[in-house]
Amino acid sequence: MAHAEFVVAPSNTEQARAWDGDEGRYWADHADQFDASLRAYQPIFMSAAALADGDTVLDVGCGTGQCSIEAARKVGGGEVLGVDLSEVMLEVARRRARAAGMANVSFVKGDAQVHPFAPRAFDAVIGRTSVMFFGDPAAGLGNLFAALRPGGRLVLLVWQPLERNEWLQCILGALAAGRDLPAPPSGAPGPFALSRPALVRELLAGAGFRRPDLQDLERPMCLGSTAEDATAFIHGLNAWMLRGLGDAEQARALDALAETMHEHETGRGVEFASAMWLVTASRP
Repeated sequence: MAHAEFVVAPSNTEQARAWDGDEGRYWADHADQFDASLRAYQPIFMSAAALADGDTVLDVGCGTGQCSIEAARKVGGGEVLGVDLSEVMLEVARRRARAAGMANVSFVKGDAQVHPFAPRAFDAVIGRTSVMFFGDPAAGLGNLFAALRPGGRLVLLVWQPLERNEWLQCILGALAAGRDLPAPPSGAPGPFALSRPALVRELLAGAGFRRPDLQDLERPMCLGSTAEDATAFIHGLNAWMLRGLGDAEQARALDALAETMHEHETGRGVEFASAMWLVTASRP
């Protein structure tokens, strides 16, 4: 597949800066742990994509490549294109693909919201916890619609509202250190941008998709193999939340984080309740 020059939509400038900067580097350095956190959702997500031999697949916000590589295995003689804003994460994806011996998957640095995909080129578009970061989801979904062949399918995995996601409630509560930290907003780019079913259906219909469906999924979110592992992982990811606090306040916050990780330690790892929407739709 030929790839166009990297262009970022103005509404995605901040996202590009974050994912191609320190945030993307952290995800790249902890790729296995991020993938493991969603291990209970992964088989359901890939099954919903219903990929078949010969399919051409677009993986939006492919990150370090787990979904792209799994898709490449399923499509056999087909092709998979993974697109992401983060070059450092794509480097991990390419390395993983080479190690897996998957020659039918390629990766390109691009903003899927505006990337000039060939029209009607893909049998399926998949996106695991990615489309919710679009600065302009209406425009982004419209671009994905144009890239799908008639009869093609869209499969997304997005978070439900904060109140249904214990994992983030506990992290925010621990690291707040007595402050009133605002939750990530619904409707703005971020984890809960597509948490409201009515908005998701409206956006999909506006882009031209048909038969939109949101399946309610509740599965454990695994943040580490041990409490110590999970504490270090979450602290590294959210260290910015402790900026401006004194040493004593930071220590209290980290103690609170460690305590909640110990409280959720199981024989399978450190698990918290979580909920996602499995979003599916098709192009007529």
